[in-house]
Amino acid sequence: MSFPSFFTQFTSIGIFEQIVNDNGNSSSLVTQQSSSSSSSSSSIPIPSFDFLVQDFAVIMVVAAVMLFITFKLKQPMVIGYILAGMVIGPFTPPFTLIHSVETVNAFAELGIIMLLFVIGTDFPINKLRSVGKISIVVALAESMGTLLIVYIIAQLLGFSFYDSLFIALALSVTSTVVTIKILEELYMIKDKSTTLLLGISIVEDIIVITALGVLQSIASDTGGDISIPSIAISIGIVGAFIGGTLFLGSRFIPNIVDRISRVNDYALLLIVILGLAFGLSFIAQSLGLSVATGAFLAGVLVAESKTAPVARVITTPLRDVFAALFFISIGALMDISLIPSFIIPALILIVASFSSKFLIVSAILAKANYDKSTAIRTGMGMASARGELTLVVAKVGQDIGAISSAVFPTLGVITIITTFMTPYVLKLGKKLKFKSTGVSSEVDKSPSSSSSSSSSSDSS
Repeated sequence: MSFPSFFTQFTSIGIFEQIVNDNGNSSSLVTQQSSSSSSSSSSIPIPSFDFLVQDFAVIMVVAAVMLFITFKLKQPMVIGYILAGMVIGPFTPPFTLIHSVETVNAFAELGIIMLLFVIGTDFPINKLRSVGKISIVVALAESMGTLLIVYIIAQLLGFSFYDSLFIALALSVTSTVVTIKILEELYMIKDKSTTLLLGISIVEDIIVITALGVLQSIASDTGGDISIPSIAISIGIVGAFIGGTLFLGSRFIPNIVDRISRVNDYALLLIVILGLAFGLSFIAQSLGLSVATGAFLAGVLVAESKTAPVARVITTPLRDVFAALFFISIGALMDISLIPSFIIPALILIVASFSSKFLIVSAILAKANYDKSTAIRTGMGMASARGELTLVVAKVGQDIGAISSAVFPTLGVITIITTFMTPYVLKLGKKLKFKSTGVSSEVDKSPSSSSSSSSSSDSS
């Protein structure tokens, strides 16, 4: 008798065996008659594949509609994605359009890995080394200063200790993706302030990703109790992982990627670099760190190879899909019923983070003898948008149970508002023209004059 026929005969008499072990001490045999098909079917888990396809279909259809609307309104895509998530989310009345929150969480996790991996491919080690001293000084000062100020404000608003820490870390980082895209649309990508902004953002991203790894390690391992030894151990783990990965990986991974690329098989190259991204993410997660840290480092290692431009091109479609899934998932996981309660704290936190970043960046650049136009524009660029890393920090905090349900909608509102206002802030910065005396300023009346002011400030 073949196995399929034996299995059919075995199940037809309605006998199912289930061995239940309780710490190895006991076991029981449970039998069930097929005549009671309703009770048996209720005890058997329904395959989740159909619901996975359903959830994915709903996410994509609603995202397409919201993306079309935001495109027509000339707003950044991230706003459409987050709003689409809110529409389909389990917290949106009268009913949820998705079946499983676990599906949403899985999509968000995949989105984090792909998003941070592609961001990492823009940061080869040589580029990190070439970042000027002024970028390092500004990034350290404004990220740490903003973190401290926002933490104090969050505490005064009544947030808990870990809520305040995660909110402060989330608001200490600028959305490079959103800001650079808007600067490209404004034809400011070659402006001196944009060059400074890119250098500062590189250092800032590294600071936040490293700090997130340390914070996650502390929050998940200490059970809420922070001590100097636990902080030292967490910093040591993060430092060893980052240092070891960059030191050992840069010796082998780029050469391996280059050799595989000689085969001229894009599918093979794609699988290998995805294996690297998910492999390092798994190692980071096993060490109690964020998957974002591992994915970012995988991107940095791939960026060291000669085929980095090809790797970036073939992974960009995946990045776009999973980034969309990430932002949509973040929107779906927000409890929108809490948003009205936290709109005022969100606005206060926006003002606090914007003011601290703008003042610190502008003041340091002015002290470093940069002209006022460049200092002001760089300060506005660094202060305006919050986006991908802000939401990554929130997602990590939720995954380890360190933050309350109030943090997600608060940071979601902040992301939407700051993303919406960023084009207008950057346009204002482009129009500002400061005289050499540094006392008065005037606004350009025409695009040509504003572009000439940019070139004149670039040459100074």
